[in-house]
Amino acid sequence: MAGSEQFDLHMSDADALMWNVEKDPTLRSTVVTLLTFDRSPDWDALVERVDRGSRLIPRLRQRVVTPLLRAGPPYWSADPHFDLSYHLRRVRAPQPANFECVLEIARNAAMAGFDRARPLWEYTVVDGLEGGRSAFVIKVHHSMTDGVGGMKLLMMLFDLEREPAAPGPCDELEDLPVFEPLDLVRRSLDDRRRQTFDIVRRGLVNAFGAARAAVRDPQGAVREAARVARSLASFLAPATAPGSPIMGARSLARRLGTLDVPLDDLKRAAKAAGGSLNDAFVTAVVGGLERYHDRHGFAPDNLRMVMPINVRGETATLGGNHFTPARFLVPLQIADPAERMHTLGQLSRAVRDEPAVALTDTLAMVLNQLPTAATTTFFGAMLKGSDFVTSNVPGSPFPLYVAGAELERLYPFGPLSGTAANIMLLSHCDTCCIGINTDAVAVPDTGDFVKSIEAGFGEVLTLG
Repeated sequence: MAGSEQFDLHMSDADALMWNVEKDPTLRSTVVTLLTFDRSPDWDALVERVDRGSRLIPRLRQRVVTPLLRAGPPYWSADPHFDLSYHLRRVRAPQPANFECVLEIARNAAMAGFDRARPLWEYTVVDGLEGGRSAFVIKVHHSMTDGVGGMKLLMMLFDLEREPAAPGPCDELEDLPVFEPLDLVRRSLDDRRRQTFDIVRRGLVNAFGAARAAVRDPQGAVREAARVARSLASFLAPATAPGSPIMGARSLARRLGTLDVPLDDLKRAAKAAGGSLNDAFVTAVVGGLERYHDRHGFAPDNLRMVMPINVRGETATLGGNHFTPARFLVPLQIADPAERMHTLGQLSRAVRDEPAVALTDTLAMVLNQLPTAATTTFFGAMLKGSDFVTSNVPGSPFPLYVAGAELERLYPFGPLSGTAANIMLLSHCDTCCIGINTDAVAVPDTGDFVKSIEAGFGEVLTLG
């Protein structure tokens, strides 16, 4: 059971930064996941299941409240008028009732902002698809949780068999606190004082440690200080323009695409080249981007990729995000996929070891002290000069059911966050479900883009 101890009442500074920069709508952090099922779920059973889930997962009944004058980070406050029927909806698939119809519903969800006065999630059940099948379009705000935490929360809504035993009694609805903006000022100031004291304390400990290290090895201490400074400068450096000569536009229009890739085949390809599953995934995406640019008569040497680095520990809360968005240049002109995988794997691992990764929350706290407009401009400059995002989230290795319907596929569509495309992998049983979210102005020919990415995967799979 996900008790309140697994959900902080206030946003972390990193989550607050993600929330505040949505002053620029191109930086919205909307995550949409499209799930397909072999049949329509029993509606009454589904409503009961989601209602039960909202009682087990406090975040589903909380909305965001910001302290007056932004005295501190936003808080998660109980929605006193929570209305499940707003968040869980059912529609009939429009003709011709195929997968493309569902993609269009998901696309519209990805483009629409949230009602910030309500909890930040929406489920839409799409009934009447070809062959009696159905789909879910799940829309959540990224500030609620990250990909790994989201999968753990989603698992609480699923069964391991089509007709499970009746669930046990559900605890009474937890008495969640309700906050008002003015009431939060004192609480926020107290939290900020404790946080500042903790940072100063850790800074002094680090300073004493650095001083002792400097005495023992002065040259090594200077080198380490320079390494940290270079890492921070690289992390915060604005990217003046995208690297792609053809994917430079930024808009609110979206187009979605999907791919299915056999999980075992991708693992074999990774093993054959001495890489990880993520290495094989990124190699395929980069190869696809090279093909897409080649279709248009361009051959850029590098593109700037954003890759979330998971920093979630075993004791981390389910709510909130535990990742750092790393940006780095990736080479496009490496013809051999095995060599490309080796190079990209080395780059990814080097980025994970950057000192700035451990300083994400501190940097976010500093940025949050700036006026919202300044923070948005600065953070936007960091991201809008990036070309694409890749993200890989492990899913369930075994079949899942909800209200009598079996889950067939689940395609994740991560936020663009100022880039031109987000290509995300979420595994389910023996399939890698690839969700491709593109800026429709930067990538007007989505079909060609998806075919290029598909060809990139085909090339990598030959290694296995």
